[in-house]
Amino acid sequence: MPQPGSHKYDTERARRRKRLENEGTANDQGAGEQANRELREEGREPRLRTERGLGPKGERGSSR
Repeated sequence: MPQPGSHKYDTERARRRKRLENEGTANDQGAGEQANRELREEGREPRLRTERGLGPKGERGSSR
């Protein structure tokens, strides 16, 4: 998740804002606010990209 104020964050926000405007779900001001809200909510969710993110093998709850 890009940090607010970074170039990546601004780029992603602009991409989402344009999508919202094209869908007609929000006007100019509303699209910017909605894009910020989406990015903030995504930053709160922990993401496990690999099995390693689950912890040591002994803590994974094996099926044996």
